[in-house]
Amino acid sequence: MNETRDPAYARRRRPVRHAVAAATLAGALPLAACAGDSPSALNPAGAGAIRIAGLWWVLFWISMAVFAEVMALLVWALVFRRRHDTRVRHGQPLRFVAVAGAGVPLVILVVVYALGLRDLAALGAAPGRDAPTVEVTGHKWWWEVRVPGVDGATANELHIPVGERVRVRLRTADVLHSFWVPQLMPKTDLIAGEVRETWLHAERPGRYRGQCAEYCGTQHAHMAFQVVAEPRPQFEAWLARLGSPARQPQTDAERRGQQAFVQGTCAGCHAIRGTGADARVGPDLSDVGSRWSIGAGAVPNDAGHLGGWIANPQTVKPGSYMPPQPVDAERLPDLIAYLRSLT
Repeated sequence: MNETRDPAYARRRRPVRHAVAAATLAGALPLAACAGDSPSALNPAGAGAIRIAGLWWVLFWISMAVFAEVMALLVWALVFRRRHDTRVRHGQPLRFVAVAGAGVPLVILVVVYALGLRDLAALGAAPGRDAPTVEVTGHKWWWEVRVPGVDGATANELHIPVGERVRVRLRTADVLHSFWVPQLMPKTDLIAGEVRETWLHAERPGRYRGQCAEYCGTQHAHMAFQVVAEPRPQFEAWLARLGSPARQPQTDAERRGQQAFVQGTCAGCHAIRGTGADARVGPDLSDVGSRWSIGAGAVPNDAGHLGGWIANPQTVKPGSYMPPQPVDAERLPDLIAYLRSLT
């Protein structure tokens, strides 16, 4: 008789198949998070995130070893012990519980605790006194970026030099927020009335997405930003642009657009360096044309979405503080052309 058709044999083999399938799934899920350039803590690109990922993998493989041991004991209990009717000697359960239930977990906890203390100390170490400093303020729902000693500002994008630690000073202008760049550093909460500090370090050039990690209201999901890691000369050029007047209009359409901006309602909330617009209610728009998104990750930064944002931002990001702008239809293309020229 073919034993694979034997119902009793199939029942004995079923736990083994289930254990193998569970182990395969458990091993595949974390690996899926490492693919590509996703903003995942398991795809680290900086010294801080590398420590977090290393500790995560230690915990993961310890968990997998414990899981494999439990599954092996389960298979032994359900299949081999039942088949061979093995007897447990007197005193064996007590010794097994003492070693597997107390001794092994104690060793694991001590090792993990020591590794955690080591990484906490490394993550809490402040950069050197000469390290570049960037100041970031969380608003509902966007990020204001400034550099000490530089008059200008930008929004939802900060630049850092590759291979250097950059001090980041954090504050909130309203509710609690949390500054998190998964590929570079663990999150740091922004507490009202306090100035918090963290640091960023990138080992390779690139753009790394950050996100507010503390629920802060309706548009919490659309409070994203980017960290641009670039060589030191490009970083210095960014600093120079940040403190310089915005690009001057080059075409008639851009000149009409600048006039519409300065003389209209836009100047009541936004600033553009080198013009009469110097309000600080909303983001500084001096380089808005080069930004990676509109509305802190709400929509792409292109002419169509920019026009929709100006006409009625509530359809793009409901709950945002920006009201619809009363711009005439014939002047809207000029205003869009001017804003997109600001790079």
